[in-house]
Amino acid sequence: MNTTTNSYHQSSSSTHTTQDNITLIDTTALTELLQEELTLQLGSLPSNALTVINRIVAEVARICTKSDRILQSGEVRSSQLSLARHRLSKCVEYYNLGSKQGRVELHSNLSVMIYRQIAPAQAQLSFAARRNLIEDFLQDFYADSLRAFRRENQVADNYTPRTRIELAEYMAFTEQYAKRRVMTGYGAMQLLVLRAKSFAKRQPTDTVMDIEQVTEFAKGEEAQIQSRSPMMQQVRERLVAETKDPHDAVLRERVVGELVQYLEGQGHKDCADYLILKLQDFAPPEIDEIMGLTPRQRDYLQQRFKYHVEKFAHTSHWQLVHQWLGADVDQKLGLSSKQWDAFVGQLDPTQQQLLELKRAKKSDFEIVKALKITPKQIQKRWTQLLDMASLVRNNAVESSNNSINHSMAA
Repeated sequence: MNTTTNSYHQSSSSTHTTQDNITLIDTTALTELLQEELTLQLGSLPSNALTVINRIVAEVARICTKSDRILQSGEVRSSQLSLARHRLSKCVEYYNLGSKQGRVELHSNLSVMIYRQIAPAQAQLSFAARRNLIEDFLQDFYADSLRAFRRENQVADNYTPRTRIELAEYMAFTEQYAKRRVMTGYGAMQLLVLRAKSFAKRQPTDTVMDIEQVTEFAKGEEAQIQSRSPMMQQVRERLVAETKDPHDAVLRERVVGELVQYLEGQGHKDCADYLILKLQDFAPPEIDEIMGLTPRQRDYLQQRFKYHVEKFAHTSHWQLVHQWLGADVDQKLGLSSKQWDAFVGQLDPTQQQLLELKRAKKSDFEIVKALKITPKQIQKRWTQLLDMASLVRNNAVESSNNSINHSMAA
């Protein structure tokens, strides 16, 4: 590494004019230097790392030969070296974070930059509303950033980062692309902020509406016409959707009460106490102090608690729990029609018959008589069936989350 660095600086010292600095940029020495520094930081050179380094060197050379500020400074080589190292350090930073955490970090950094600018200044938006706008805006920005990356690095139009180092390069480029300064009539502004302001201007303006007119019966022909307007109907639907169903609260209280009784009845009062403290939003250290637990004892308690909750939900009180979750047998166990068909299709004949009997509200005695197996075998088969349905639901949620993550890299 010292040999490469020395050769780089030796070639640098032979320049005397700005023009010499431009023509004598030694890209080969810089490439070797970055290779050695990357190997030193990561322990080994990742696959496709040389391609990434070559793109960094080419980008830095382009910047140094076109920037008036760098050319006029007379320190082209030092600027080239510091800029190249900065680009490499950002790649290493995202590389060390990994694919998932790197995306989270990038998304968080960009969201902070535009949180205030994403909506008109007069808009009174909640955090959740702003977050939704940011999500919509950034998905388009990620796609635009990838197009800019392909264009500036002269790669194929269908290029997509595949390896970990390539994804780190793309995320580092996206962050730098977002922070580029663009000259406007009001001075220099970061590209991402400028785009966010334009996005906010395209949002529909707020409409002042009398809430009493929305909720009360309209009197008079003019009031009835206004009451039937799409905007009025949209507000009514939103109000109805946000109204909390007292039935849900009653069910939740019943589930919690039954679970506490179940835990105490099984001789696990400490698990019941743990549940009550968790429902009161006590932090883990506070729970440890109240219950007199060591970290190891708490881990063991959590394992027992999880086991008994799953047993409670899948055996003795499965119907109550699934009713509360909106996943009762009458509701196709919380599955969509497509998921339900796929789920039923993978069941064996006995499981399908058991499911039909449960949906027909047959008693355990009737099910035992129909299937000609013991009550314990019925309980075991039903628990397996509920586990399978839960797996289908969870896989659907995970697939949805993965599609959101992949859209950032696509």
